[in-house]
Amino acid sequence: MEGGGSGEAEALREALRLLRIEPAAAGPSAAGVGGAAPCSRNVLRKRRRWERVLAARRRRRRQERERSRARRDGGRGAARRHSKALAEQRLLEARASGPRLCVDLGMADRMTLKETSRLASQIRRLYGANRQAEKPFWLYLTEFVVGSLIYEECFRMNDGFSNYLMDTTQESYLDLFPLDAIVYLTPDSENVLEDIDPKKVYILGGLVDESIHKKLTLRRAQEQSLQTARLPIREYMVKAVNTKNYHSETLAINQVFDVLSTYYKTRSWPDALKAGVSSGKGYVLPDAEK
Repeated sequence: MEGGGSGEAEALREALRLLRIEPAAAGPSAAGVGGAAPCSRNVLRKRRRWERVLAARRRRRRQERERSRARRDGGRGAARRHSKALAEQRLLEARASGPRLCVDLGMADRMTLKETSRLASQIRRLYGANRQAEKPFWLYLTEFVVGSLIYEECFRMNDGFSNYLMDTTQESYLDLFPLDAIVYLTPDSENVLEDIDPKKVYILGGLVDESIHKKLTLRRAQEQSLQTARLPIREYMVKAVNTKNYHSETLAINQVFDVLSTYYKTRSWPDALKAGVSSGKGYVLPDAEK
């Protein structure tokens, strides 16, 4: 306690010194001693004035911190608005000149509620990745029937879904595009996708990983007399040794998009496949295998 009293006395002496008041002039109480002699009116007046000065300084410092914070927040807000405007501009350019990517939801009724929810989540991730891409695709959701389970799940799970910059329609892609412009991407195709043509429309089957309907998308495309293609996984990747001896070329739609988007930007299939094909699929690039 004595050390605390000494510290207070030193602080008071320093304050009085700044006011050009000698400690002796303030009487015994100014030195922190419990004497009965009161401070003079002049000392008290100067002390109050000094307290007002200190309070004003603290207030000015607080106001300056608030102004600095507001400027920083305003700068970040301006940067976010600028980034949003650029993303929207890139998307609208893709709408005008391609490339175009369509998620076929005409098979959504084959899925359970759990699978449908996962598909809605994949659509969200696909859209988010496309929005951030330097060279985005223009997206379509076709046979997106109002009141259907996938319709309800997309709005329930995806905040701001109604504001997504893409086309949604209850129509089929067959009603929207010429047959010779459509390429249906399916892992069961015999044709290898070699390049991305901005004049083409690439179709992804709206089925989740867990829904293994063998050759369903291939049969659907063949019945509609459409071109088909598969990602060049076998051409650039090798089967990795794993305990389950599991190897699958069936990817979620957002993973397929990651491959397409990376390839469209880099023109490198190894880089693209590395971006979209997880090691859990049982395939790796040859360098990774070593």
